[in-house]
Amino acid sequence: MKKVAFIYPGQGSQAVEMGKDLYETYDTVKALFDSADQRLGFDLTSIMFDGPEETLTKTEYTQPALLLVSTALTSLLAEEGIRPVQTSGHSLGEYSALVAADALAVEDAVSLVHQRGKLMEHAYPAGKGAMAAVLGMEQDTLHSELQAIQKEIGEVVELANLNCPGQIVISGTRTGIDTAVGRLKEAGAKRVLPLSVSGPFHSSLMKPAAADLAKEIAAVNWSDANIPVYANVTAKQVTDNAQIKQLLVEQLYSPVRFQEILEQLVNEDLDAIVEVGSGKVLSGLVKKIHRRTKTFSVQDVPTLQAFIEWMKEE
Repeated sequence: MKKVAFIYPGQGSQAVEMGKDLYETYDTVKALFDSADQRLGFDLTSIMFDGPEETLTKTEYTQPALLLVSTALTSLLAEEGIRPVQTSGHSLGEYSALVAADALAVEDAVSLVHQRGKLMEHAYPAGKGAMAAVLGMEQDTLHSELQAIQKEIGEVVELANLNCPGQIVISGTRTGIDTAVGRLKEAGAKRVLPLSVSGPFHSSLMKPAAADLAKEIAAVNWSDANIPVYANVTAKQVTDNAQIKQLLVEQLYSPVRFQEILEQLVNEDLDAIVEVGSGKVLSGLVKKIHRRTKTFSVQDVPTLQAFIEWMKEE
C-alpha cells in the first residue's frame, strides 16, 4: 500500500458544522461523538454542529472539537486499512497525532485537551495577551527585532509558531504585540496581522499553566507510540511515552517548530502528506515548503472517500 504521513490541524481550523456529515453518515462516528459528550459532561456535538461561532472558538471547546473530528476521520481510515507511517500535528494537533499513534486513547485525549483549553484560557489575564502573524520576514531578523523590542519596553514578545518560510506567528503581552506590529513593518515585514485569539499561546507567559497541565497529563494512561510522532518542541521523532508527556508540557510555552517538521516530511519516502481534520491550513503550508509534494485534505465525507479511492488505486 502507498506510504503516507498524517498531519493534524490546531486551533484556527474550526468551523461550525465540522464533522456533521461524518456523524450523519457513519454509526461509528456518531457513537464516538456521543461518547465524548458523555465523558465531557456537556453537549460538545451541538456546539460543533450549531455553534454559535463565538462559543465554538472558545479554547476549551475548540480543542476537543478539533481533536474529535480528526480522530473520527483517522478511525474511519483505519477501518479501510489505511494508517500513516509517521505523523505530527500543529500545537493541539499533536494530541490527535498521538491518538493516531496509539499513545493515548481518544476518550482520554478529548477530556485532556478540554482541560488544556481551560488552562490556556486562564493562564494569563483576558485581553492582556495577544498574538500576530508576521509575513515576509526571515526568522533570524524577526528574532533580533523582538529581542530589541523586549529590551526597550520590558514587555514579552516572542516567536510562537514557525509555520513556513515567511510566515511566523509571534506571541506576548498586548503592549508588546502592539509595539511589534508597527516596528516590524518598519523593519521590512510585508504584513503583520493581529490574530483573534484569547491568549499569548506558545510564549513564556503560558508557563504558569504548565504545572497544572503536567498533572492532567499524568492522570491519564499513556503507551509508547507505535509509529514515529514529530514533536512540536524539538521537531524530532519521538515514541517513548515519558518523553512524549514531558514534551507536551513544554509545548505549552515553547515555539511550534512546524516548518522544520514539514521540511523533514517532504524529504521522506512518502506518496503523500495528508491533513486529517477540519480545514486546509496545513496542506497549504506543505505546498509553500515544497509545491510538488502530493497532499490531501481529508475533512468530510467527499474528501474522505476521494482519498480512500486514491489509496486503493494500483
